Amino acid sequence: MKYVFIIIATILITGCASVPNSNPKDPFESYNRSVFKFNDALDKHILKPVAKGYNSILPDPVKIMLNNFFSNLDDVGVTINDILQLKLRQGASDGIRVLFNTTFGIGGLINVTSRLEKHNEDFGQTLGYWGIGSGPYLMLPFFGPSSVRDGVGLYGDGLTSVIVNTHDVPTRNTAYAVNVVHERAGLMEQEKVLDDVADRYAFIRDFYLARRQSLVYDGNPPREKHIDEED
Repeated sequence: MKYVFIIIATILITGCASVPNSNPKDPFESYNRSVFKFNDALDKHILKPVAKGYNSILPDPVKIMLNNFFSNLDDVGVTINDILQLKLRQGASDGIRVLFNTTFGIGGLINVTSRLEKHNEDFGQTLGYWGIGSGPYLMLPFFGPSSVRDGVGLYGDGLTSVIVNTHDVPTRNTAYAVNVVHERAGLMEQEKVLDDVADRYAFIRDFYLARRQSLVYDGNPPREKHIDEED
């Protein structure tokens, strides 16, 4: 995760030398589109075929247990960010999820807390909660859609990630690789919506920024004013 700062710094330096873009949310669009093409090629030739094989080989019960396992690891960071956002009741609920799923759920393989709501909190949202704007949109190599704020948030998430903080390198790398493939495999159906989209880059960018704004405000973001309304 320390390399996220190097990537962001490179983008900012490169972006400052480029021609200003008409979209204020995406001033580094030329650079971002280049990275998007790189990520798309990597996905097409490597990640997507592996994910298809993953879906074909593994039976559904195994995929469900893996989903429960990684979801439980994710709940550790979610609980920490609950507390950082002063959502104490939600933090208690998510902490109970971690405790019970880790112990009674055999390390998280079984979701014994299905009656408790699963939340989505990360350090990027925490920064947004405390008033830090998203900043320019960024397409990060390997990581995909992000922003300056969420790029910094990736580093914060790494500090609390169970996988990142696993000291045994083979175990850590295996867990990270399986998690990436598992998440990619879960997007097979959702990505079909992009088949008829003329500009996939712009669609993904706008969807990402809108979704992150919604998550920061827990589904109730402030309404943006347009110039004609202000006049």
